[in-house]
Parts: sequence; C-alpha cells; structure tokens
Amino acid sequence: MLEELQIRIHGAASLPTLIYLPGLHGDWTLVGDFRQHVAGQVRFVEFIYPRTLNWSLDDYAAAVEKALAQHGITGGWLLGESYGSQIAWNLIARRKFSAQGLVLAGGFVKHPWPQGVRLMRAILDRIPARVFVWLLFCFAKSAKFRYRHSPKTLANIGEFISRRTQLDCQAMQHRLGQIAEFDPRATARATALPIFYLSGWLDPIVPWLPVRRWLRKNCPGLRGDKIIFTADHNVLTTAPARTARQILSWLRRKEFPVAAG
Repeated sequence: MLEELQIRIHGAASLPTLIYLPGLHGDWTLVGDFRQHVAGQVRFVEFIYPRTLNWSLDDYAAAVEKALAQHGITGGWLLGESYGSQIAWNLIARRKFSAQGLVLAGGFVKHPWPQGVRLMRAILDRIPARVFVWLLFCFAKSAKFRYRHSPKTLANIGEFISRRTQLDCQAMQHRLGQIAEFDPRATARATALPIFYLSGWLDPIVPWLPVRRWLRKNCPGLRGDKIIFTADHNVLTTAPARTARQILSWLRRKEFPVAAG
C-alpha cells in the first residue's frame, strides 16, 4: 500500500483536465477549497504520493503517467505545487504524457537555495518525536489564521495532521533530497509549452523573486506570472478563490485551445 500512488478525479471527461501534483506533504488534504472554486470548469485530478523512501522523481512521473492512463487521461494541464513542480518537469522531459502546459504554484525549476533544502532535511532528520508533535500542534493553531479563507481546508486539518506519521516525515526528507539534487533547467529552457508562474508574496520557502527572474530570462515558454500579496507558500490554500480565477483565466486564453484529457 505504501508503494502505491492514489488518484482521485472530479468532473466530467468533457471538461479541460487540470492535474494537481501536491507539494512536499504529498496529499490532497489542503487543496479542498481550490478544488471547489474550479468545480464544473475543469476535470480536476489529484494524487496522494506513496510514503516511499526509494522512488526517484522518474519513478513518481512514471507512476503518475500509469495512473492517468488507467483512467483514460492522455493529456491535460499540469499544476505543480512546490515539490510537485519537480515531478511536472520530469513528466514534460519524458514526453510520454501529452502535457498542454504547466502552472507552477509556489513551484520552481532548480530550487534557488539548495543548501537551505539540505539544511531542512538535516533538521527533520534530527527532530525528536516530541518536538515534531509540538510543531504539528503549532501548525494546527496557526492554520486558523493562515487558512481563514479556506473552510474546507480547516475542516481537513485533523486529517492532514493524522497523516504526518514518522514514515511520512521520512518520505518528506527523501523528497527534500530530490529537490536539492534535481536540476530541470535544461527542460525549462527547451520546452515550447506555455508556462505560468504563481506565488504568494510571503514565501521564504521558495522565494519568488529569484524564481521569477530566472523564468523571465531563461524560459521561452513563460506566458505570465502573478504574485498574490495576501498569500504565502501554500498559495492555492491561502488564496483559493484568487488562484482559481487566475489559473482558469490562463487556461482560457484563446491561443491555448484546451482539449479534454
């Protein structure tokens, strides 16, 4: 069970397909309000990553491709949230899935501070269990303010916390290692697919300034970017209505005919 990718699909097959690849936490527990805001306008596909300690990013991409194919989904837009952007770049590089474009939500190409990622991984490796529990308690308390515009997310905070087991923490450490080492800049420079960048203004985890600067200078597919002042790193969760409107407006551009997957 731990080595299986879980998939969930919302919406009719006739709608444009938007494929959500979650961030480091690896599940759909924080995206409920965004999902609600795009309901009826896209076929929304979401995943829970396995708590594996040995999959490569290529393994993740292959598993996503397989799960999509099993449900008859051969193409669509990718929505890469933070760590999920690394899987998205891998999907584009593999060229086995017909990606129509990519939206980076707090995502990136090569992380602008890989040393910081390695430091975070080392810290997680050394945190005692009681401290980890205390951090989850603090997260639950802060969630009431951070996600005050996301009632569905607030309702799922208990589930989010219950999923943060010791093995889950180890899986996140493994993913941090992948972020530190992965470099998809050649893919970003070469792709002709439309790329959009979306970030919260208050984002110390993946600072938007160097990410946007690199994309504007080096990514020929970049078609637009948006920094949302009231949001943080979890931009889809802290500003679900605004991000939904922005992403839907990008997908509806006349120069991008969006077919169903």
